[in-house]
Amino acid sequence: MPRLVFTQQLARFLPVPEQTVAALSLRGALEEAFVHTPRLRSYVLDDQAHLRENVVIFIDGQALSERVRLDQVLQAGSTVHVLQALSGG
Repeated sequence: MPRLVFTQQLARFLPVPEQTVAALSLRGALEEAFVHTPRLRSYVLDDQAHLRENVVIFIDGQALSERVRLDQVLQAGSTVHVLQALSGG
């Protein structure tokens, strides 16, 4: 089953434990995580359910480029890292 890993930047705002999910698409995996932590949705997705500009996702080490449909297929052993991109000067 795919594994979702959330970075410590998100953990400052709400509990985001590593999760194993049954879904085999990115959107399905995220939706499953949101069931367990509903407030997480607003940190990851915007009001149109697209990936927020300040969020970066890696699937099995590859950066996600499609940020709207989030329909990437996950393998049973996939690891998804969800990071909040840092900015500043």
